[in-house]
Formats: sequence, structure tokens, C-alpha cells
Amino acid sequence: MGAVMYHPVNSLVRLHRQGYVKGEIIPGHCTAILMATAAEIRTGNLVAGAEALGIVLTDAQARRFVRYYAELARWNERVNLTAITDWDAAQSLHFLDSLSAARALSPELLASGEFVDVGSGGGFPGIPMKLAFDGMRGTLLDSTAKKTAFLSHAVETLELRDMSVRTGRAETLAHDADMRERFDIAFARAVAEVAALAELTLPFVRVGGVVVLHKKADIAAELSRAETALDTLGGSLRESLPVSISGMLGDRTLVVIEKHSRTPARYPRRPGMPAKRPLR
Repeated sequence: MGAVMYHPVNSLVRLHRQGYVKGEIIPGHCTAILMATAAEIRTGNLVAGAEALGIVLTDAQARRFVRYYAELARWNERVNLTAITDWDAAQSLHFLDSLSAARALSPELLASGEFVDVGSGGGFPGIPMKLAFDGMRGTLLDSTAKKTAFLSHAVETLELRDMSVRTGRAETLAHDADMRERFDIAFARAVAEVAALAELTLPFVRVGGVVVLHKKADIAAELSRAETALDTLGGSLRESLPVSISGMLGDRTLVVIEKHSRTPARYPRRPGMPAKRPLR
């Protein structure tokens, strides 16, 4: 790793008071961080919000979230990774929302489980989960090469061990022998119906594993429509878990699906079909 780059504006980030990230901002300064005020790099909300979810973040982990944010904001200037670039909003809408997935997982899975993050985009929820639970192993999957270029950069820059990145459609990669029914956990935050997301995630998960979907609070009708799809794909609803996240308007729901039998070989169907014609 190269030497730390110095800049006069670093005086804004050499903060040693409680609630602030201590020390220098890391190499690869982005405009958002260089022009930040002290308030914009406070980590108190992140740490407190994580604690409310039952997660204790160390100072070192909080610093890595700031570095992740810096890289995300810098790359976002040329790659459409997120519409949320404000630090305070990112803490709630990206980081804490991602970390809420921990509520659906056992201590054993949080310690050493292997996950696939389907439609990872800017790395959510996979990278925040890895930053908080270093023993986890994961694969970040996205169909857009520019996004997976960022994901590969983030994995390298943040020195995330046991993490890989794959470019491709879930409908295609789920049929690869090295990806199919391999993972303990599949995550997805994509905006799609539960039935469609189940078809894109369950084929990756081993029998006995789980799928965790981040959804809005009121999804009773959507879950009802997904019953046939879950049964067809070898899954069943374990629970829908309400989650309240500091700084986020409206509650969220974690949809937790258990894999009880192998997914038939024909699923997922060809690219686009799960979303266009969800199983009914």
C-alpha cells in the first residue's frame, strides 16, 4: 500500500474527539471527503445504529466504512452506483439497512457463513456485512461490468479477504456448477417482487440455507402471491421480520426464506423472465 497522501483540507478529518473518525483519510481522496465538514464524517450515528441492531462496531471498523464511502463517492462521479451520496444518508439508507440482515442470521452464519449478494450494485448489503463480520465469505454478483469493476476495486482497497466478484446475470450464473446450490446465504436488495427474487436467489443456496430479502414494510399481498413460487423452487417462508432503522423514514421488512429441497434444474428461467413473468 502506498504512502498516505496529505492535503491541507485533511485538517477537517484529523478529528480526535469522541464520535469522530481518528487519523488521516486514506489514499484515493474523493471530492466528497476532501470537501467534507467535520459533521459529515461523524460516525456516531453509524455506530449507534449498528448497536441498535445488536452489532458492535470498533473504531477500526467505523474507519473502514468511511473509506468505503469515500471510494463509493469517488467512483460514483463516473459510474452510476447510487443516488445517495450524502454521508449521513448513506449511514442509514446503505450501511445500516445492509447490516439489518444480521438479524435474520444465526451466530454461526455471522461467524463463518458463505453468502452471495445478487445484484450487488455498489456492494449492498455484501460489503457492509463483510466489514462488520470479517469471518464471513462472499461473492458479489452484478450484471453490469462497470459496477463489478468498482466492486473489485472496493474488495482490494478495503483488503477484504475471502471475497470474490462475478459479472453476469443471476439467471445465467445460477446454472454454473461452481455457483449452484453452494452458498449458505443469498442476499438481495433489488426492487422486484418476492416471487421474482426467489427465482434469482434460491438456486444459489444449498439445502438448509437461507435467502434474506430487504423489502418495504407492507408486503403481505406480495408474500401471498409468492407462495407457489417458493414451493416450486424448494423454499418456504421462515419469517417476515420488521426492522426499524435509525434515520430511515418508514420501517423495513426482512423476508427470510429457507431452502428445504433442491431447486429443479430448469430454474431460474432465461434472463428477464423471472421479473417479467413471476411464478404463480
